[in-house]
Amino acid sequence: MAGTAGTSSRTVSGPRVGVVRNPRSHRNRGHEPEAVNAANVLTVAPQTRDELATALAGFAEQGIELLVIDGGDGTVRDVLTRGARVFGTQWPKLAVLPKGKTNALAADLGLPRKWPLADAIDALSSTRTEIRRPMIVERTDRDDIHAMGFILGGGVFNAAIDAGQVAHRYGAFQGFAVAVTAAFGIVQALFGLGASPWRALAPMRIATNPGDHEIPRSSHGGSGFRFACGMSTLGKFPLGMHPFGKAGSGIQYLVIDAPLRRVIALVPALLMGLDRPYLQRLGIHRGAASEIALQLGGNFILDGEAFPPGDYRLRQGPELQFLVP
Repeated sequence: MAGTAGTSSRTVSGPRVGVVRNPRSHRNRGHEPEAVNAANVLTVAPQTRDELATALAGFAEQGIELLVIDGGDGTVRDVLTRGARVFGTQWPKLAVLPKGKTNALAADLGLPRKWPLADAIDALSSTRTEIRRPMIVERTDRDDIHAMGFILGGGVFNAAIDAGQVAHRYGAFQGFAVAVTAAFGIVQALFGLGASPWRALAPMRIATNPGDHEIPRSSHGGSGFRFACGMSTLGKFPLGMHPFGKAGSGIQYLVIDAPLRRVIALVPALLMGLDRPYLQRLGIHRGAASEIALQLGGNFILDGEAFPPGDYRLRQGPELQFLVP
């Protein structure tokens, strides 16, 4: 783990601040860390998740009032996951410097693409914050996974992540990468043949609590299988998308039973918030819940990282205060 960052010409004084920098994030690669000439600003660049946990514990011992996350959505996920054991429900205020290939949380918060570290620290005195609650994702059939994040996807989302990596390799990032991936997926799902991953169903059971009521199924698809599921606690997405429509508060979900051609043709409109009574008859389900139980026979994606099949429970995490400009 790297030590404290160097200095710059700008001095920032004030409350104790901890900065977690991911040097592998897209816009951090090949760049020196932003630095401030102040003893109260502690910067670390952990190389492993164990080092990250140690660094966060050190920040907690030193009583930081602001935790700055310098990276993309995956870095945010790792910091929240490791920080949950350290901070519990008593988190410091947080700030995000959006440096990743994807920065969905930053888009939801309305952050500028470039937000200097010193400006983020200065924002602590302005008291402008936005409250967000991540999802807590816990495995219930084994005790080996406990994660926190903002966007979860199963089924066809695995193929979408693979396509997104291809888009990144060709220089498409942020909202443009989303558009490229969506367009590619629509073509594959409409015209793909045979065992195309863009048309495959995945073993999936989705229930909402209390009472573990399974989300309704249409007559399309197979029993115990679905085409796609997506969950999030965010409200705004890149390109002005509203994939969950007016699902309500809590953990929002979008579930698609089968890759009917009519459904696939509607995907662009669905992503922009299309909401009509006939959608449920086509096997498109939206809603929100305080908890969701998932039984997944395939991998799922949480903020860009694949997690293994199994039984999981999603619930809302603590209310976190994020600084905004």
